[in-house]
Amino acid sequence: MTHVVSENCIKCKYTDCVDVCPVDCFVEGPNMLVINPDECIDCAVCVPECPANAIFAEEDLPPAELAFIKINADLTNASGWKAITKRKAALPDADAWNGQPGKIKDLVR
Repeated sequence: MTHVVSENCIKCKYTDCVDVCPVDCFVEGPNMLVINPDECIDCAVCVPECPANAIFAEEDLPPAELAFIKINADLTNASGWKAITKRKAALPDADAWNGQPGKIKDLVR
């Protein structure tokens, strides 16, 4: 099993989780992070670090978020998406978007 970044990361992209990851499994896109399932060691240290509560163990992912298992895997290798190993500022309006539903339509692939 692996951990999965879910919808609430979209338009927030807090990177607190990146600093604690021992294997650098996070990948950054324009408005979201994803976890590379081939790199994740399922240590769970990233989960409490996420201010958006957007990271779940695969088996704990809410049913409405199950599509994010495939989204994380697919975007890990997407053109322009690169590994991120150091924390950086969240998106400028992250706090306003944190907790807003229906952000999947805003995902920039």
